[in-house]
Amino acid sequence: MRWFPAALFLALAVALTFLTLPVVAIFVESSPAELLDSLGERGALDALWLSLRTTAAALAIIVIVGTPAAYLLATRSFRGKAVLVTLVELPLVLPPAVAGIALLASIGPEGLLGGAVEAAGVELTLATAGVVVALTFVASPFYVRQAMAAFASVDRTLLDASRTLGASEARGFIRVMIPVAMPGLVAGGALALGRALGEFGATLMFAGSFQGITQTVPLAIYDRFGTDFQGALALSAVLVAVSGAILLSVKLVQRSEVLGGAPR
Repeated sequence: MRWFPAALFLALAVALTFLTLPVVAIFVESSPAELLDSLGERGALDALWLSLRTTAAALAIIVIVGTPAAYLLATRSFRGKAVLVTLVELPLVLPPAVAGIALLASIGPEGLLGGAVEAAGVELTLATAGVVVALTFVASPFYVRQAMAAFASVDRTLLDASRTLGASEARGFIRVMIPVAMPGLVAGGALALGRALGEFGATLMFAGSFQGITQTVPLAIYDRFGTDFQGALALSAVLVAVSGAILLSVKLVQRSEVLGGAPR
């Protein structure tokens, strides 16, 4: 069986080549100067700025709503909990186009709640707010799942000890649970951030692609693909760099969590 270790390394080499070559090619196919020139175009800057604004807004909503929701699901046992968790995780497996259609069918102009949204004076379709909604919908499960795991891993005796000292559950949640689960929450936030930055299908279906209004970086890449491949490369390189930084930060947070929990 001496061939088995060699087969393992061969499989790893094939996998690494297949997965990394396309990413490396993005940077090899163009010089840094050409990439910077392409990023200097007005449309590219608009897309980058819009992606940053909408992703930040979506992440804020996800954290504010998702943190207590994840805490509830992680610390309570009740009938139907498995169904609720499945519903929360469902957007993870929805095709992007289906996610966009689902948003249109629910809160679009002709959707189930479209009348209520319109009566409230809120414009979602073909508007920047619609981009935030789409990003929140597709990215929130990444945070909620990680937050649930983080809260579930916290030693419940810490929360019980705070209760015996007179702290309410709300105070224990803020002062004990969140600080202890913080590495997992940060990792979940980074994953949600990466998913929101790369969102394409649901945004296109629900909010459209209008420069400066709804055209995020992924949509701008698609728009430039046929006419300005260099510009598409430049924006792709930015997303690859940001995604790599997010992935690295998740690894560092998880590593610090492991080392912090290791016996001294």
